Amino acid sequence: MALLEVKDLQVYYGVIQALKGISFEVNEGEIVTLIGANGAGKTTTMQSIIGLIPSSHGTVMFDGQDITKVPCHKIVHAGLTQVPEGRRIFQELTVYENLLMGGFSQKDQTLLKKDIENIYERFPRLAERKNQIAGTLSGGEQQMLAIGRAMMSRPKLLLLDEPSMGLSPLLVDQVFEIIKQLRDDGTTILLVEQNAGKSLAISDRAYVLELGEIVLSGTGAELAASDEVKKAYLGG
Repeated sequence: MALLEVKDLQVYYGVIQALKGISFEVNEGEIVTLIGANGAGKTTTMQSIIGLIPSSHGTVMFDGQDITKVPCHKIVHAGLTQVPEGRRIFQELTVYENLLMGGFSQKDQTLLKKDIENIYERFPRLAERKNQIAGTLSGGEQQMLAIGRAMMSRPKLLLLDEPSMGLSPLLVDQVFEIIKQLRDDGTTILLVEQNAGKSLAISDRAYVLELGEIVLSGTGAELAASDEVKKAYLGG
């Protein structure tokens, strides 16, 4: 059974239909990527899954439960967490305080402390800057913090929306390595990313969105080798 199953999802912005009945699934232990041009519906898909944008039709099943109409905060409690486009960390709080906010649902203080130490172990740069105001971090450090904050909720499924946006090539490589490590450590990942080459290289499967519809699907390797994908997204 799929961990996440999206069926015939339709979303409107006024009279404009942003998603035109898309269906896809994410199995446990996978990295699945949605690629497509700006305006294809990738972020809308993410926000609809997490409950930030209501759908007009279709269902979202997560871990065997229908979460289509479930409020966002309850979806997080169920084990589904998003790292939004633009990171959106709490700029005025310290690194440590941001991580505490990510673990707001954890009532056991011993486990909370352990989770923070695990994040520091995964991201040593955050440990070095734990008392630094988050808004003064570099772009790459802020992305690490956004991912670390999301991991504090112990998600079964992590949604990553454009994690490489605005980063230098070196930092982009680091972010994709982090994503692979998270998958290898047991976190299932749904990735939205404009860097099609990098995302397909680490993806188990992928879907191509165009104007609110899924037009292609396959393994990451299959789509990376597709002439259509090469021409549209890989500069080939």
